[in-house]
Amino acid sequence: MGAKRIPLSFSIAVLAAVVAIAAAGCSADGKAGSTWTAGTSTAPGPNGAGAVPPSGTTGSSSASAGAGSPSPSAATSGATAAAWKTYTDAAKSVSFDLPSDWIAQSLPPGAGTLPGALKIVVKDSKGTYMATLETGLPAASPAACDDAAKRPYVVVSSVPVDLPHADNDSTIPPHVVFRVIQGYKFFGSYGITNMVAGTDGKACELRNLVAAPAGKGNYSFGDMSAIHAFATDEVVAPAKSFDTLDQAAKYVDDSSEFANVQRMLLSLKVNL
Repeated sequence: MGAKRIPLSFSIAVLAAVVAIAAAGCSADGKAGSTWTAGTSTAPGPNGAGAVPPSGTTGSSSASAGAGSPSPSAATSGATAAAWKTYTDAAKSVSFDLPSDWIAQSLPPGAGTLPGALKIVVKDSKGTYMATLETGLPAASPAACDDAAKRPYVVVSSVPVDLPHADNDSTIPPHVVFRVIQGYKFFGSYGITNMVAGTDGKACELRNLVAAPAGKGNYSFGDMSAIHAFATDEVVAPAKSFDTLDQAAKYVDDSSEFANVQRMLLSLKVNL
């Protein structure tokens, strides 16, 4: 599959524009929302795991068309591990690739999960937490979200992935994403999702969750199940925090950590 890689200079310019809109105290009016990273075009499009477009928008523009049609390449320039292995659970319901020196540990699934649910925690060679895969999750109820609590968010990276999923008005095709939401810092999280995030490039939280076909149980794979704009007294980890949008974009474009994680997430296979 072709990865959607956005040139760093383009990403920074668009991210800066989103912050400028927020700083001015106004919401996206549809024209601003047509850019690739603003999270406001209809799926399936270059926007990936973004939002429902506001009324009157087309969901595309010259900027988004250019960003959505790069030549096939790695989604990041960060080098991935040289050797990889494949994790498969005993029932062969899931499998994914991970660097050969990383650890995948099976843990008891959480309360309220469906029979046969799985919980697999992935750590790197130093024991640093990287991601959790959970299956058999209950149906996701809409999160309460007052307009005043919404914050601007940005889809920094979005790559389509072939996974079983529900297909309805509140979902899009699954993507592996890295998204940033603006608070007192810029908070980022990676994962798989087919959930619509919000409207006008704003949301209360961004869910790393795939809504599965009816009766099959939802599933997630990422560093967090959802991310929001943290308060100063909240523990941010394992979410990423950045002082600038430039730092967030460089993490996606250049870091080996993200390159390894993205390759792992893209390799996921789920049998429902």
